[in-house]
Amino acid sequence: MSGAELGEGAVARVDDVSRPSRVAGPDEAISAEELQLAARNHGIPLEALRYDVTPAGLHYLLIHYDIPDVDPATHALTVDGAVRLPLILGLDELRSRPRVTRQVTLECAGNGRALLHPRPVSQPWLVEAVGNAEWTGTPLAPLLREAGIAPEAVDVVFTGADHGVERGVEQDYQRALPVADALREEVLLAYEMNGAPLLPQHGAPLRLIVPGWYGMAHVKWLRSITVLTEQFDGYQNAVAYRLRRDADDPGEPVTRIEPRALVRPPGFPDFMTRTRVLRPGPCTVDGRAWSGHAPVTSVEVTTDGGATWAPATMDPPRGGDWSWRRWRYEWSPRPGRYTLGARATDASGRTQPLEQPWNRGGFANNLVQRVEVVVLAD
Repeated sequence: MSGAELGEGAVARVDDVSRPSRVAGPDEAISAEELQLAARNHGIPLEALRYDVTPAGLHYLLIHYDIPDVDPATHALTVDGAVRLPLILGLDELRSRPRVTRQVTLECAGNGRALLHPRPVSQPWLVEAVGNAEWTGTPLAPLLREAGIAPEAVDVVFTGADHGVERGVEQDYQRALPVADALREEVLLAYEMNGAPLLPQHGAPLRLIVPGWYGMAHVKWLRSITVLTEQFDGYQNAVAYRLRRDADDPGEPVTRIEPRALVRPPGFPDFMTRTRVLRPGPCTVDGRAWSGHAPVTSVEVTTDGGATWAPATMDPPRGGDWSWRRWRYEWSPRPGRYTLGARATDASGRTQPLEQPWNRGGFANNLVQRVEVVVLAD
C-alpha cells in the first residue's frame, strides 16, 4: 500500500501491508499475489523423480521472506537460554566437529494445497513440493548435551536470519522442536547439500535438517538455538502450521510427513495441460514413495482413477531410513484415456486417502495424485 493510499501524514503499520489468512471463494482463480509466490518458489519437475538424489537446482524450494545476505566468514551460531554453558560457534568450528551425511526427503507442509476445495490462499502447490538430497553436517544432539540443557527444558527454538511480515506479525523466521525431538541423533546442523556448500536459497551457510518432519521445521540460515523452559508461542508454531478447521480453531501442530507416493509421468507431455501421451505397448510406470512416520512398506498403482489397484514392485532401500524409495509397475496399455495414481502405505499402517480431509491452511494433504494419460492408436 502506498503512502498516498494510507493518507498524508498517516502512520503506517505492518497491518497495512499484511492481511489475515483467508480461503478462496467458490471458483476464485489463482491471484496475482499467489502467482508472485509461485514465481519465487518452485517444485521439483516430476520427471526428476528419476534421480535417487535430487540435484540441488531441481529440489523444491520455499522461501518465506527474502534470502538473507549472510557472510560465511563471520557467521556464528549461538546456543543459549536454559543451558549450563552458552556457546558461540563459527562455521569452521562446526566443520571441525564430527561430520555426518544423510539422505533426507524434504516435503513442504503445504504440498497439495492448491488442489483443495475451497482453496486456502497461499503458495499454490500442486504435488511437486518435494526433493531428496544428501545433507552433510554435524549432529545437533552432542552440541545440546555439551551446552547442558536444563532438566526443566521444554522446547528448543531455532531462529533464521530471514526477516519479514506474515499475517500482520513482524518476525524472524523461528520454529521450535520439543526437547526430545531436538535430541534425536539424526537431526543435523547442515552446511553441505549433495557434497557442495549450501546454496543461498537452500540456507547457506547453515541450516537445520530434521528427518521425517515437514519442511517448515528445517530452519534455513540458522543463527541461533535457544532452549526454553516453557512451550514456544512464536508465530510459526502457535499460529501458522497448524491443522485447523476454521480461524478460531487452535488446531493441532503440523509435524511429521504423511505417507505419499508420486508417479513419474510416463511418455511425453502436452505443453499447456501436461496431459501425458504414450504409444501402445509395454511401459514401466515408476516413481518414489516416502513417509516421516515409518518406512514405506508397499505401493499400489491405479490406471483407472482409483477404481482398481495393483501392487507395485518396491526397489530395495538405498538412501537410509529418511530417504524416499523407488517403486515400479509394468503396464501394457491399449489405446484410450487413463488416470494413473499411486498409493503408499507405511509400517505404522498409515496410507494415502482417496478423499482428502480439508484444513484451513492446506497442510499435510497427501491425497493420491492424478496423472492423465492418452495412449494413441497405432
